[in-house]
Amino acid sequence: MKILVIRFSSMGDIIYTTPIVRCLKKQLPDAEVHFITKPAFKYIYDNNPYVDKLLLLKPSLSDTIADIKAEGYDHIIDLHNNLRTAIIKLRTGIQSSTYKKQTIRKWLSLKLNLKLVPPVHLVDRYLKAVQFLGVTNDGQPIDYYIKKDHQLPALLPASHQNNYVAFVIGATHFTKRMPNQKIINLCRQLNFPIVLLGGADVKANGDEIAAAIGNNIYNACGVTTLDESVFLVSKAHSIIGFDTGLTHIAEAFDKPIVSIWGGTVPDLLGVQPYMVKDAMVAGIDLSCRPCSKFGLEKCPLGHFKCMYDMPEEPIAGFVNIK
Repeated sequence: MKILVIRFSSMGDIIYTTPIVRCLKKQLPDAEVHFITKPAFKYIYDNNPYVDKLLLLKPSLSDTIADIKAEGYDHIIDLHNNLRTAIIKLRTGIQSSTYKKQTIRKWLSLKLNLKLVPPVHLVDRYLKAVQFLGVTNDGQPIDYYIKKDHQLPALLPASHQNNYVAFVIGATHFTKRMPNQKIINLCRQLNFPIVLLGGADVKANGDEIAAAIGNNIYNACGVTTLDESVFLVSKAHSIIGFDTGLTHIAEAFDKPIVSIWGGTVPDLLGVQPYMVKDAMVAGIDLSCRPCSKFGLEKCPLGHFKCMYDMPEEPIAGFVNIK
């Protein structure tokens, strides 16, 4: 049996496909399992032992379809479910099973502030697409395989190489990130050295936070590569982060995690921490929350209460007792 699993984007959504690929390979040991994604997300499946072949989406959909036809798949598992994957399934004629997005229910939940989407994790939503093959949840975390054998002394000062908190301060959209002053207030309450992680886009934020706190913080934003950042997360005492890919990747290492949510909510997307023994989901109930499914560039109402009014003490308390 030859199976192609499809998920083109984004980082978090692809991370949560890894248990499905693992379950397919381990529970159908004679099956050949391939995965296709965008080139930008190739790194998520690099070194993954459960994928026999990684295909990459080409600029021309016709070329991608030709590649898929040439492989002679028995089944397509469509975990993306968009127009492009619909065309692929139609033009290849391969038997397929498709993840149900519940798009209308999500839209109504967002616009009318209703809870029409059951709080089922995205992994379990994906798994429904492979039930016809007899594949079931193995109860294990997500998979992520670090590319290199990094060394802490090459990445962190001596003061931050043991029992540090990795604080992921980056996120694609403004309404997913805590304001700097809130982060500063929270960091002042932590009893551990702190390593700030994120891309170059939040390096200035990290500099401001580090300047306010002093020597207890090391700002690695924009300094470390993604693979190095994942390595630092894997070695951390605990992790604090927003709704962003690196926070989700951190779930692969089963460290205590605080997942902080502002204008978005995990239940709508099904992306609360998965198979993590010690996890805290931080967010406050407001009539205006969620204001979007994936985040916005500013608070629609201007007050940003979902982050400004979030209490810091429970977050710090969770981390300090671990």
